Amino acid sequence: MLYRCLLLALLVLPTIARAGTVTTGIDEQARLPYWQYQDEGLSIRFVQRLPDQTRGYFLARGFSAEHAELIAQSCVFQTVFKNISDKGRPAAIRYQLMDWVVSHRGREAVMKTREDWAKQWQQLAVPAPARLAFEWSLLPTMQTYQPGDYNWGMSIFNLAPASPFTLKLTWQQFDTRHNVVIPGMQCAADIHAGPEAQ
Repeated sequence: MLYRCLLLALLVLPTIARAGTVTTGIDEQARLPYWQYQDEGLSIRFVQRLPDQTRGYFLARGFSAEHAELIAQSCVFQTVFKNISDKGRPAAIRYQLMDWVVSHRGREAVMKTREDWAKQWQQLAVPAPARLAFEWSLLPTMQTYQPGDYNWGMSIFNLAPASPFTLKLTWQQFDTRHNVVIPGMQCAADIHAGPEAQ
């Protein structure tokens, strides 16, 4: 019932394309490519994660090599989400990953969420502690950020390594539903670079 009410509320909000700035470059800490969108209220940065980084991370959290490989081959980014409206016009941000659209080679798909993965892990009999670690590692499926709030987590785009794609983001802020397109994103290639290369 609550989900239906939220959905109805979103439908009556006007939708506008935001006039923020999209930038790309090399993240100073990760030393890997990033794509970032920023405007007066929101800053969101997507930083590539190498498949090897993802393999190691989830192997250390109880996943089998086979199941860690499923994640590593699914295009993982570290996502940093910030509500920066406290610097000007304070307003909460609300988003749902189910509204985000991934475009690749003429096809569109919605994000693969924690809930989608949870069903898969249950079918594959992944141990409960590993499933919990996975859930807490991902960007939340739905979230509200108050002015000044921030969070980070993994976003999984369900594409093969090195795949190019376009991401359409949607969120609510300033009593308006906003969307922006980030073109030219690319999943990390499946290369084997040691920590010293990072």
